[in-house]
Parts: sequence; C-alpha cells; structure tokens
Amino acid sequence: MEGGCDGGGAAPRGSGHSSGPGPGGGIGLARELGRAFAHHRLYLKRLQQNLSETQKFFSDIQCSYDRSFPSSPQIPGGCGLEQGLGADGDVSEAVLRAGHLSCISFPPHEEEYLQLMVNCFPCIFILGQDCNAKCQLLNMLLGEQILPTTKRGSEDSCKRRRLHFTNGKQTRVSLALPGQYELVHTLASHQGKWETIPEEDLEVHEDSEDPAHILAELEVTMHHVLLQEVDIVVVPCRGFQPLVDTLGELVNGVLPVVIFAINNDELSEADEEELRDIRERLSLPIFFFKVPKLGSKLISPHPSSKKRMETARTSLHRQLVDLNYLSDCHHNCGTSGLDAKAQSMLVEQSDKLRQLHTFTQQVLQMHLVDAATILNLVHCRCLDIFINQAFDMQRDLQITPKRLEYTRKKENELYESLMNIANRKQEEMKDMIVETLNIMKEELLDDAANMEFKDVIIPENGEPVGTREIKCCIRQIQELIISQLNQAVANKLISSVDYLRESFVGTLERCLQSLEKSQDVSVHITSNYLKQILNAAYHVEVTFHSGSTVTRMLWEQIKQIIQRITWVSPPAVTPEWKRKVAQDAIESLSASKLAKSICSQFRTRLNSSHEAFAASLRQLEAGHSGRLEKTEDLWLKVRKDHAPRLARLSLESRSLQDVLVHRKPKLGQELGRGQYGVVYLCDNWGGHFPCALKSVVPPDEKHWNDLALEFHYMRSLPKHERLVDLHGSVIDYNYGGGSSIAVLLIMERLHRDLYTGLKAGLILKLRLQIALDVVEGIRFLHSQGLVHRDIKLKNVLLDKQNRAKITDLGFCKPEAMMSGSIVGTPIHMAPELFTGARPERLPVFDEECWQLMEACWDGDPSRRPLLGIVQPMLQGIMDRLCKSNSEQPNKGLDDST
Repeated sequence: MEGGCDGGGAAPRGSGHSSGPGPGGGIGLARELGRAFAHHRLYLKRLQQNLSETQKFFSDIQCSYDRSFPSSPQIPGGCGLEQGLGADGDVSEAVLRAGHLSCISFPPHEEEYLQLMVNCFPCIFILGQDCNAKCQLLNMLLGEQILPTTKRGSEDSCKRRRLHFTNGKQTRVSLALPGQYELVHTLASHQGKWETIPEEDLEVHEDSEDPAHILAELEVTMHHVLLQEVDIVVVPCRGFQPLVDTLGELVNGVLPVVIFAINNDELSEADEEELRDIRERLSLPIFFFKVPKLGSKLISPHPSSKKRMETARTSLHRQLVDLNYLSDCHHNCGTSGLDAKAQSMLVEQSDKLRQLHTFTQQVLQMHLVDAATILNLVHCRCLDIFINQAFDMQRDLQITPKRLEYTRKKENELYESLMNIANRKQEEMKDMIVETLNIMKEELLDDAANMEFKDVIIPENGEPVGTREIKCCIRQIQELIISQLNQAVANKLISSVDYLRESFVGTLERCLQSLEKSQDVSVHITSNYLKQILNAAYHVEVTFHSGSTVTRMLWEQIKQIIQRITWVSPPAVTPEWKRKVAQDAIESLSASKLAKSICSQFRTRLNSSHEAFAASLRQLEAGHSGRLEKTEDLWLKVRKDHAPRLARLSLESRSLQDVLVHRKPKLGQELGRGQYGVVYLCDNWGGHFPCALKSVVPPDEKHWNDLALEFHYMRSLPKHERLVDLHGSVIDYNYGGGSSIAVLLIMERLHRDLYTGLKAGLILKLRLQIALDVVEGIRFLHSQGLVHRDIKLKNVLLDKQNRAKITDLGFCKPEAMMSGSIVGTPIHMAPELFTGARPERLPVFDEECWQLMEACWDGDPSRRPLLGIVQPMLQGIMDRLCKSNSEQPNKGLDDST
C-alpha cells in the first residue's frame, strides 16, 4: 500500500504521551457522561436479559404445543401475536381455530426491531460548522489538547478524514478501514512524541491514489474515563463527504448521541441545508453547542447578564426554530418538533456545556424506554391471550361433557316420542289414508283419464295395442297414482311429527355444531355423519321420498292389483279404459294394511337410526375425551407455568420502563408491614402526590409469579373510584443494602384502613356506606372477570371522607386462572371453607338487616344472594336505618361498638 512500511503487516500504533488538561476542564464533564453511559449499559443489560428470556419462552411454548398437539391445524404462514389479535386487542377467531395456543409466536418484525435496539451501543458523533469548532469541542470533552484548532481555509475545501476515538491502555494512532483492518502506513505521529496529533495525519493527501487510504479513518486509542464507556467519532469535513451520507453510514447499528459544534453567530446556508437533510432523512436529536472563541477563558457571566442571555432570542435560536429543531418557548429548551423522539437543545454559553449530560441522559433513556415499552406490549398481549384461552379451555372442560349428555338425552326423548307416535297412530293413519283417498279419488281418476303417455304410441282411431304397450301404460298410471297419493299422505303424516322435529332436531343440531367446533378434521366427519343420521331418521324418511320403503310397499300392492286385472283381448287405450284401470287400483288398496305397513317401516327406520346415532355419539364422545385430557393438561400449564412465567417478564419490562421514566422512588416513613413486605410513605413519584410504596420481597418463585400476575391484573384494570390506583412498579435489585431483590409497588395513598377506622369508631351511616363502597368495588372486579379472594378489613382503605377503596389484589385472579386451592386470610375466608361461630346479632340489626347478613355467610355458595341483589338491599337498609336514627339520635352503633 502507498506509504506502507517494509515487510507489510499492521504498523505499530503511535507512542504514548501524557498531556495536561485542555480548555474547559472537561474531565469533570467526562466523568458525568461516563456515569450516564455506564448507567445505560446496566439497564441495557437487563433489557437484553429480558429479551433473551422472552425469546426462550416463546421457543419453549412452541415446543410444548408441538408435543401436545402434533396434528393441530396451523394457520398458513404462521401466526404471530399481531395476527392473533383483532383491532380492539381481542383474541381473534384465527387463534381459536388454530388449535389452542399453538400459533403463539414472537412477532417477527418486533423481535427483529428489539434485537437491533438491544445490540445498539452508544457512540458520540461530533458535527460542526468547520474543523476548528469540531476539534475544539472534542478537546473540551476529553480535557486535553488532542486535536489542532488553528486550521485555515473553508470547510468545503477541507479534506480531513473521519476520526475515531476509542479506549485503550496506551495512546496509539493508526489508519484503518472501519470495521475491517488496520492499514500499514507510517504517520507523522509515529515519528516521535506529540501533544497534539499532527495536521498531516488528519487529512487525506491530494496525491493519494490508494482507495483504501482515502476511505480509511484515523483511529486514536487512548486511556480516558469517557472513552471507557463510549466511542467518539469526529465526522469528516464537508469537502471530503456530504454530512448526511456520512451519518447514514455511521448510525446503522449504533445509538448516536449527536453534537453540533458552532463557532459563528449564525448558521451558513450550507449548514442549514445539511441540518435540513439530517432532519428529513435521519430524524436525530442534536445538541447544538457554541464553542468559545479561541484563546478566551471560560468565565461565568454575571447573574443579571446571564439572565438576559437566556431570555434573548439569538439568530442561532431563530434559525434552529425555523429548521424545526427547537421550539420557540425558551432559548435553551429542546423540543420534539414534528418528531416526538427528537429532543434537541441549544447551548450558547460555554459554562453550560454540562447540559450535554442532561441531553445524553434523555437520548439514552428514550432508547431504553422505547425498547422496554415494545417488549412490555408483547408481554401484555400474550398474557391477555393466555388468560382468554384459559377461560375458553375451562369453559370447554365444563360445557362439553354437559353438551354430550344433553345430546344423548334429547335424542332419546325424540326417539321415544316418535316410537309412541308410530305405536298409537296406526288407526289414525288408517282413517287419514281413507279420508285422503276419498278426497283425491275423483281428481286421480280425471288425471288418469286425461293422462298423456310417454314413449308409447297410441293409435288415434282407438285401435287395440299390444300387450307391451298396455303394460307400459298401466305402469305410468301407477306412477301417477303413487306420486300424488304419496305426497298427500306424507303431508298429512309429517304434520303429526313436525313439532317434534322443530323442538328436538333443531336443538340437537345446534348442540352438535358447538361440539364440532372444538374437534379436529377427523372428528368433523363423524359429527357431520351424525347430523345426516338425524336428518335421515327424523325428516327424510318421514316425508316419503320416492325411494322410501313406503313407496316400495305401495308398488307391491298395486302390482298385485294389476295382476288381478284380466282382459280377453288387448283393450283399446281410451279415457274410459285409463279411468277404469285407476279406479280398480284405488279400490283394491287396503287402508288398514297400508297404515300397518307404514308404522312398521317407520319403527324399523327409527330403531336403525337410533342405533346409528348412539354409535356415532360414542365415537364423538371418545374423540372429545382424548381432546379434553390434552386441554386440561394445557390449562394447567397455562395457569401454573406459562402465564406466571410471562407475567414475571412483563413485570420486569414494565418496571424497567417505570424506573427509566420516573426514577427510583424514595422510601419515606414506614406505615405498616405484612408477611412479605413493608408499606412506606412516598412523597412524590411520577407526578403523583402523596403515594404509598409497598415493598415486597418474594421468598420464592411462586410468590414472584403471584406478585407478577397481581401487577398485570391491576395494571390492566380501568381506573375505578372504589379501587386503589396503582401508579407503577420498580424492581430494586439492591434492596436492604443489596441483600435481596424487592418489587416496589407505588400506589395511591389513603388515610387509613378499615380496621383502624373501626377501632377509632364509625357511626352506622358510615359503616353502611363503606359496605356499599366495598360491594361496588367487588362488583366492578367481577365485571372485569376477576375474583379478589382476600377481602378483609386491612384490604379496605378509607379516604379522609371515610369512602372506601379496595386494595391488595395479591390473591385476585380471573376464575379461569384459579387452581381451587384455599387462599386468603383465614378469619376472612369464605364460609364454606370453614365452620364455626358467626358474629353475634347486635340490637341495631333489625330483621331485614340480620337476614341479609345470614344469607351472605350461608355455607352453600349457591344460596347466597348475588351482589347485584345485595347492593340495592343495603342501600334500602341504609336509607331506612339512617332515617330512623335521625329521628332517634341515641340509637345506633357508637364508637365503642
């Protein structure tokens, strides 16, 4: 390579040096920035761990369902969460059709985006009006005179290359192709010790013809507190490469912290054009800093002068407002402009360079918050699917056996009803057939007399025809009689069983439809066959279609009639002859024999269909039995493993989001303590004041999971005036001096709990109002599909007006997620879980009040009144007793009761 050393290979980097502090005393700022980047790295590591565990979770889910449901139908092209949810966030039919939860997967575009975000490491990019401004800013950041700041000439004609500063044990300077290899090239800084990197090492030589040499960046490795946490890149001059193209190449795969150094009072047209391109193409927030004049000292201005400078609208500020980087609210304030993520800032006083620390924190925080928010959305959406599917699976386990039993029972009732019809209706059928024949006789004879035969040539002069033609004519007359008689008898007969078909078959078909929805393709065939059996047995055969056994029986009867008809010579086929054939056939029919035959055939078909139905139902039941066993196993996995595991990941991602946005809360005075945690006063957090902070140290995985699910349920609930608001959560990894990990739940602070209130004394009206408040809160939880399971005095909090709110949803779960285990505080548990004494009846409790109390603690849950009934009854008792007490002031519950 051009300028390479003899022997090739990588050239040794520049010799070490030690230089004094540069202008501005940048070491202090460098330490602050270093701490900000170290803080970011800590949270990024937690985010990476959560993402990795989330990916493993989805992988385990897929493997689990592949083993449990190897033949479950899959949605073409896969099904991520974004496909499984409708526009309103509900689980879509696609998920339900796809075989339980087999289609749940990490949405590919979100997984790819999150993977990219957690792998982005920060890098400081220094832009500027010219080389001197950029070099001066770098020297201020590092606190050393590393780069020369006295270059002359315009930015457009400058050929300085890209500079990349990174951390190392020794100071070295080299040329390298970015991300590839070091070039063998002797630099001026290699010739001896230096304080400032020589100018010639910074520029691309005009006579250089080596493409690698032209594209190479100057790498500067040095031991520095800031570079230990972040790399710094000084972008090349405008004459070397357009700024927006340079940034477009550099920001891929990194988290950019962009600084724009300014040394003039205004931006040039070229500066404005570059910034406009950056805004449109990259939408990056930028820290604009006006560097001090060379040789000037950093002296803080007088406070009054400083205030005037802050309130003044400089040309730079107005230009950046026009470029939509700043708002017009304040000289130094940043704004998002059109992009909610771009918080740019302008600092024109040199002593305020430390605001770069604030800007950097905002950029790093926004990156982490975006990633944590997206990850938490994935967690919450999937949790909602689990909870909804747990409900569907529980309902399936409860309802399917009942539907099968109902189907069997209803079919048997239908079978017995139809058999009774067949047994008792024979005489009625005989009369019906006689009546039908009498009514239709003249019509049948006229139709036969006027009948035009098909495929038979009848002489117009009435001459006799051959025996073959006569038989054909007789057969067509038979068909006419049979078809019309068949239809008339069928219409009469079907009306006697029509109401059964409507009341039984319709219900059975609806039940079968619900049963077949939860079966795979092979069992759908059985279910469809079952419906065909129903139709064939109770609808088709009863209507006497042309191929039915009743029709064949009529044919045999008429054949015998025809055989008895004799003639000496072939007759002439005249209307009289046709009428005579039809009349003889009709008169020879025996109504009693027809009725007997119909009922016999009807019973035979009923028995056959009933047996086929029973066999099909057994097959369907066997298919459901195997499926329900798998469903129950899956339901247990969702309740005990999948949902709790995902809830913990969701708690971690949401807590990371909360601590990044609102910081860690400060613990105040202890307010109380329980079995697993302590409640503290928290003056202010996240804009809420005052707050209560519940610190929970889960002793094991089960309690971690219970807490995580509690958090998910509470955060999913809409706000309600009868529930304590949960503001957020933070996981403290150094709780108790680092001895344990605690979850800090920050919630609404109230005045006292109900236990304390009762000890202090509450009048009857307040007690009844509190009871109404608690009922309202519980009803709201029930409306959201949740059961509290631990209602007690300590879990009812009172505000200063003694209005009640329910708190502590630690045992609160959707019914479908409950295991059936006994939970709660023993003295407050449901009556059916324990037996023993009941509260004594106080004089103030009248009969209506006492009856309501007794009904509510009835040991049989089915006999307890619903809360929708309790609430108006309580309201009525309150209105009546309070009115009565107002008339008799000395009557009621005093403070000592």
